[in-house]
Amino acid sequence: MSKLLLFHTAHCSPKIHPRIVTSIFSKPLSIASFSKCYSPVALSPSISFPTLQPRLQRQSFSFSYSFSTRAFDDSSSSTETQEEKEEKVGSQSGEKPETEECPSGEVEFEKISGWKSFVVKFKMLIAFPWERVRKGSVLTMKLRGQISDQLKSRFSSGLSLPQICENFVKAAYDPRISGVYLHIEPLNCGWGKVEEIQRHILNFKKSGKFIIAYIPACGEKEFYLACACEETYAPPSAYFSLYGLTVQASFLGGVFEKIGIEPQVQRIGKYKSAGDQLTRKTMSEENCEMLTSLLDNIYGNWLDVVSSSKGKKREDVENFINEGVYKVEKLKEEGFITNIHYDDEVISMLKERLGIQKDKNLHMVDYKKYSKVRKWTLGLAGGKDQIAVIRASGSISRVRSPLSTPSSGIIAEQIIEKIRSVRESKRYKAAIIRIDSPGGDALASDLMWREIRLLAASKPVIASMSDVAASGGYYMAMAAQTIVAENLTLTGSIGVVTD
Repeated sequence: MSKLLLFHTAHCSPKIHPRIVTSIFSKPLSIASFSKCYSPVALSPSISFPTLQPRLQRQSFSFSYSFSTRAFDDSSSSTETQEEKEEKVGSQSGEKPETEECPSGEVEFEKISGWKSFVVKFKMLIAFPWERVRKGSVLTMKLRGQISDQLKSRFSSGLSLPQICENFVKAAYDPRISGVYLHIEPLNCGWGKVEEIQRHILNFKKSGKFIIAYIPACGEKEFYLACACEETYAPPSAYFSLYGLTVQASFLGGVFEKIGIEPQVQRIGKYKSAGDQLTRKTMSEENCEMLTSLLDNIYGNWLDVVSSSKGKKREDVENFINEGVYKVEKLKEEGFITNIHYDDEVISMLKERLGIQKDKNLHMVDYKKYSKVRKWTLGLAGGKDQIAVIRASGSISRVRSPLSTPSSGIIAEQIIEKIRSVRESKRYKAAIIRIDSPGGDALASDLMWREIRLLAASKPVIASMSDVAASGGYYMAMAAQTIVAENLTLTGSIGVVTD
């Protein structure tokens, strides 16, 4: 579940669901059902609230798109919604409000057949030249470095989480794609994004197509993804650093003391450690407790996933990691990887599997080219009704500064303009606020909260949390009727700080 360290908000909080918003598109939903999915909030292990433990039932759904989505990217209210009125009436009468099961993100693959298959083949014939892929091709994606939560244009470099996930969905239904070959190298993103990619890998496997991982350099995040694949290969000289998790912090209080500088930092909330770097010489007990709780949560989840995927006991995996994993041969002996092969050997193996002669080339389509293939070409496009996706990533500021770049984070005045356009438009039947932010300007957060609240009064609004939705990012989400998050999303508010 999503781990919240300490809540600090004066407004009524909606319920948080430990699952991601892409699952909403996995089955046809009536508009009214968006705002009626509730589940209890899960708190961190360091805070004991046994009465708030969630009671969730996981479901399976097929990919059936009933809505189109359009994304808007960007690097207390007196309005009362119908759902709030119903909840008040229920509480006055002593009746508990009805709850509905929410999508889990798991899917049940349904092969395209019959008339729809003919339509898809016809669309492929008339597709643009850059959408054409040879039959029997293998989709290759290199996952490494930064993974943005924003959409990328065809001229932009780098990886985009929405496009990675969409490529998995398209490849599952694309009859021209035989399987997926993943190159997984050191990632520079949070655990929320890693978990979302891992879930899409598991969903892709339900199509019956193969998915193979190649890991020349591997840490905990990379191995977490590789475990979701059917087979995992590594070269003999691969770097593995499966040593567990650690966190470090530096403090400048002693340095400032020697040069006669006394930083002035005011904070509310004992867990708010943002100013500790300037004022303290060592880590506070509260900060140590918070970081320890987070590490225990992430590492515990990692052990559960690895042990489950490899068919081993959690204790055995933990003991294996504590012994120190330095040699690739040891991983193969213990069954943590399939075999030791170089990249060309894996490609030769794929050619043999697909019945391609040794002197022929394996048809491969890379991430960037396949991202240009439209869902319409594969029969996955939605209908006339649209859901607006407003993406808010980065630190929060109220206005754009002269030195700001297009990817400078969340600019409140721009987000507010997009929210208002969605509220006033009849084309959009619902909205999703996608948040990946550690917070920032309090005034800007409050202004966006107000606009989201007004939007939620007229249309269903869901807040989707990525790696982090903390402080101001968490505050924004409170205006939505429903909140969804990954198991390892870092969210909540632990106070405020100013200098």
